[in-house]
Amino acid sequence: MFFSAADIFAVLPEMVISGMACLLLLVDLAVPQRKKGLVALLSVISVLAAAFLTFSLTGVDTKAFSGTFVLDDYSAFFKLIFYIVTVFTIFISLRYLKTEEINMGEYYVLMLFSLSGMMVMASGGDLLTIYLGLELTALPIYALVGFLQHDRKSNEAAMKYVILGAFSSAILLYGISLIYGTAGTTDLAAIAEAIRSGKAGGTLFVVGIIMLVAGFGFKIAGFPFHMWAPDAYEGAPTPITAFMSAGPKAAAFAAIMRVFLEALYPAYGSWELAIAAVAVGSMVVGNITAIMQTSLKRMLAYSSIGHAGYALLGVVAGTEEGIAGVMFYMLVYTFMNLGIFAMIIMMRRDGANGDQISHWAGFAKSNKVAALVMLVFLFSLAGIPPTAGFMAKFYVFMALIHKGMIGLAVVAALMSAVAAYFYIRVVMLMYMREPEKEFSLVRSWGIYCVLAVALAAVVVLGIYPDYFVSLANRAAFSL
Repeated sequence: MFFSAADIFAVLPEMVISGMACLLLLVDLAVPQRKKGLVALLSVISVLAAAFLTFSLTGVDTKAFSGTFVLDDYSAFFKLIFYIVTVFTIFISLRYLKTEEINMGEYYVLMLFSLSGMMVMASGGDLLTIYLGLELTALPIYALVGFLQHDRKSNEAAMKYVILGAFSSAILLYGISLIYGTAGTTDLAAIAEAIRSGKAGGTLFVVGIIMLVAGFGFKIAGFPFHMWAPDAYEGAPTPITAFMSAGPKAAAFAAIMRVFLEALYPAYGSWELAIAAVAVGSMVVGNITAIMQTSLKRMLAYSSIGHAGYALLGVVAGTEEGIAGVMFYMLVYTFMNLGIFAMIIMMRRDGANGDQISHWAGFAKSNKVAALVMLVFLFSLAGIPPTAGFMAKFYVFMALIHKGMIGLAVVAALMSAVAAYFYIRVVMLMYMREPEKEFSLVRSWGIYCVLAVALAAVVVLGIYPDYFVSLANRAAFSL
């Protein structure tokens, strides 16, 4: 098979990332231990180069490789999120890796390979392309979760994640095979046409859809496929927890909306209730279980399950407004989530860390500015105005209301009220308790940069969301 120049140009950003990842493996061998920061610098440069290429190629919808790879505004929006997540994670990793004495170049290489997988997922125009992107995203993360080789929790988390991840991938692939068996194709546009013409349908087709829901449910840590998330979030290196909670989750939502709102939309009635059930279950179980946690990372894991539920509501709405709501939600979630994990890493010094909620007692007494930054991120996660978290939920809820799904919107609002409790509990600890010990924060320019940008984004997107919402609407229209 011969590829045209247009095909090659369409995948240039992915080629840059994967090519640099391979090159950095060789660079890492030549760089002495004290200069491993060079690998991180080259990783950031490669991401910025890919971002430049991505936005140079946008504006005209392009289908490459016989329609299996799609370059449009929709994929570009999600790739922007992936680039932000990757650069932020590299910045907050610099000091963390030195502290843990695991400053190895393959850490950044694995991150770049995972990034390339996310990019493929966002541009997938075929079920198999999406599946390949999903596996390329997940495999490096399995290794990254277990990167703390001396930590038993990290090793245990990686093992659980690998086993359950392989199981979910098998379910997803079997679902794809059933869809292919009934529709006769794995091309997303062709599947939609097969459903409209009556060619695709029947019991096996519905079973295939249910398996897709289960497979993707695992990737976003949605109920009842969420059991891996708390252990993986708690055991993984904190920067990787931040990375996997934002990037792969956004990539999974990019794939979910392509599959369910492009290929399977003509069969909306076959999956609407299943997705709605996962959404409601995720909100209820995630938020209620988070209340009982003493570990901040586990609390954020269950919080992530709840946020997956909120975002799924935009998929259930099935409208362009719902799609744009999910896209804006993922952008906002990236900033507030990376910001709060940067705060946790900043607490990790002199044998102390911010992993436990109790460690934050009295934090505001001696670190007023840092405590205020933490408060903004917590309020945004809770969806309290005028932060970006409130606007993200607002647009998703409005999509439901305009679709006439008032009941789902009410449940989501009630669960948001429940979620506010465990976020505000941390705020009360910071401001209303006496400190048990002196706080000695990590001084790192990388962490400071991430906190500054994330804080500005959470505030600006909460007060002036219109520009990015209009970008999301335009991108949703291209789906």
